[in-house]
Amino acid sequence: MSKKDGSFLPIIVVMVISVAIAGLWDSVPAIKNSVHYILDPTVGWLINWNIHLGTLFIVFAITLITTLVQKFATDQEALRELKKEQKILQEEMNKYKEHPEKLMELQKKQMQFIPKTMKLTSRSIMFTGVPFILLFRWFNDVFAGMDNPKFFGFMSWFLFYLIFAMVFSSILRKAMKVV
Repeated sequence: MSKKDGSFLPIIVVMVISVAIAGLWDSVPAIKNSVHYILDPTVGWLINWNIHLGTLFIVFAITLITTLVQKFATDQEALRELKKEQKILQEEMNKYKEHPEKLMELQKKQMQFIPKTMKLTSRSIMFTGVPFILLFRWFNDVFAGMDNPKFFGFMSWFLFYLIFAMVFSSILRKAMKVV
């Protein structure tokens, strides 16, 4: 097992810490105040400058950082190999659509890829999980303080983030050849 293979323990630890931070955000002022102290004059400035363009730039920056973390914190070669194997298995499954017993056997093989893929990709979550929670809680505070503005007249900040993060992620992952 190489250093980049990953395991489930770090993701569980990060998830527990993230849930604790999210739960303690309002009851432990030091967490909330520290994050606001850092982000209000930096990232907050962009939002105050222009809510649409500023937030779009922030979404792009977050997506770029997470894509870079994904690229360099995971074993891209192993992920590519797994993807190739999954594609071959999928093609084989298409051949045996009319043979339920063979199809079931191939589906069992396909299920074996899930834990392998999760182990390989979980390492990047170690680096991004807690910052994401802090940033999302901060976003929530900032936009709630602005009476939850609607982006383009109808979208919440979260939907805006989600849509543009997916768009930027697909472009960046393709450009950087991230699996």
